Formats: sequence, C-alpha cells, structure tokens
Amino acid sequence: MAFINDRVFDNGLSALTSEVNKLTITSQEVVTYTEGNATYALGAKTSPTVGSVGDRSPTGRKVTVSAITDGSVTATGTATHWALLDTSNSRLLATGSLSSSQSVTNGNTFTLTAFDIGIPDAA
Repeated sequence: MAFINDRVFDNGLSALTSEVNKLTITSQEVVTYTEGNATYALGAKTSPTVGSVGDRSPTGRKVTVSAITDGSVTATGTATHWALLDTSNSRLLATGSLSSSQSVTNGNTFTLTAFDIGIPDAA
C-alpha cells in the first residue's frame, strides 16, 4: 500500500496559505498567471483568507478558502471559475470551477461561499 506522510501534503498546501494574495473570478478555466490575472479575469478579491492545513474527509489534507463577501467586479460577463494568485511572483497557484456560474456586471461586487482545496491520500 502506498503511503505519503502528512508533512509532504502540508508543505504543498502551505504555499496556498502563505503565498496567495489575490483571488480572481474568471470566465473560463485558466492555465497561466496572465490568464487568471488579466485575460479572463472578471473580478478580484485582494488578500483572501486561506486557512491552515488540516484533515480532509475521507482522506488526505486540505485548506479552506474563506467566504468572499466583497469582491470587486471589474468586467461584465459570466464567471465560471476561480483562480488563486501570487502576484508578488506572477504565479497561478490553483484554479477550480465555481459551484455555479454567476453573471457579473462591471462595478458591482461578487460573493463566494467558502471552499476547500485538498489532496487525497495515496491509494
């Protein structure tokens, strides 16, 4: 049976806790920093809160990104994904689908519920 110590998972996930300084909502899944920060970005929240690493159910480790209540919409469109960025080093650190798409209008605010990013234990 394969095994990976929690420390391995924790060190990978701790980059999210220590390096994320911007969350964007995007019109499609992004694969580069530029896409997440500009090309497909529809809105942003600076300094989102990413919690400490903890247990993931049923197995593995996770971090939780806190709910957003005051994100700034910077373009009109349909948001389908989120992106977590390290703007100090121009890095896309993680991306994923929103639980449901949102129509957004430039100048308004957006909200997101809290969500987890996790790594399952080795199989």
